[in-house]
Amino acid sequence: MTRERRLSWINGFLLPFLNVLTAFIATAIVFVLIGVDPIKATKILIYGALGYDEGLGYTLYYATNFVFTGLAVAVAFHAGLFNIGGEGQAYVGGLGTALVALYLNPALSAWIVIPLAISGGLLFGALWAIIPAYLQAYRGSHIVITTIMFNFLASALMVYVLVNVLREVGEMSPESADFIKASWLPFVHDVFASFGYKIAKSPLNLSILVALFFSGLVWFFLWHTRWGYAIRAVGKSNDAAVYGGINPKKIIIVTMCISGALAGLVGINELMGVQHRLFLNFNYGYGFGGIAVALMGRNHPVGILIAAFLFGILYQGGAELDFELQNVSRDIVVVMQGLVILFCGGLEYLYRPILIRFLAPIEGTE
Repeated sequence: MTRERRLSWINGFLLPFLNVLTAFIATAIVFVLIGVDPIKATKILIYGALGYDEGLGYTLYYATNFVFTGLAVAVAFHAGLFNIGGEGQAYVGGLGTALVALYLNPALSAWIVIPLAISGGLLFGALWAIIPAYLQAYRGSHIVITTIMFNFLASALMVYVLVNVLREVGEMSPESADFIKASWLPFVHDVFASFGYKIAKSPLNLSILVALFFSGLVWFFLWHTRWGYAIRAVGKSNDAAVYGGINPKKIIIVTMCISGALAGLVGINELMGVQHRLFLNFNYGYGFGGIAVALMGRNHPVGILIAAFLFGILYQGGAELDFELQNVSRDIVVVMQGLVILFCGGLEYLYRPILIRFLAPIEGTE
């Protein structure tokens, strides 16, 4: 095996594996410090997430949202942008989905309504990202700061819209009316039942197929199109991209719009697939979780699918831990996420020097 292949193997597989393993070891230490047997906690977590039909359904349901936000963060990363605004973009994208699902003619076919509702989420997510993109490209405002600010703006906007515009007359709860039924995505257990197979009910719905479709689309776009090449070129070297005739400002705008559009798809799963109405904080945690998913998945769609599934396990397993153990709350999932971000982001190259020294040394230095 050539040194280049060994370096690729180290960076693409071994390094992420060791970083995630270190995060889990640190989590085990946290369990010990709060008086919980980490082995027992691991068994409960894994069984709760994978041990029965309903648990697996919830795991895949959570993972679907992380695929969307992980892809959103990854696309921005490839252009050298750190999009922290997935939370707000997912929120406003849900508004776009809801407007279509609330106000289209109920007599229309689902084959028309569902693609239009998905397009609404894509459009509104992209529009919410375009102002931070413009400020970064043409005014030099840092994308991290502006996207964080836009998360708060999105939260304020959604409170106003749900309280003053979309709330049903006579209702106290800040949520919209039910969507038209043509916009409802079928549950997976209902699809299986139509073919004669009975599985336990769960929120898992056909938005998981949308997530898989966009994963393939992002892979093709980034590595097999001219636009994808331009995005990766700007991310590698802004000066080299300019020398090659690429306009970095245009690439920043386009990339952030794509990133925001992908985050806006969270509403497909949460709103069209499960709740069938717009409500406050349906996006909670998925935008920031997508950062950890993208880091763990090395910003590649295949890695993101694996990392999203792992985070789905953490979310569902964390709920099981909260139920089974008195001194563990579901907030332990936030601790796990923070540790993953720490070791896969801030300490990403912790093991790289020693791995290169022993597995891919420069010729003549062994």
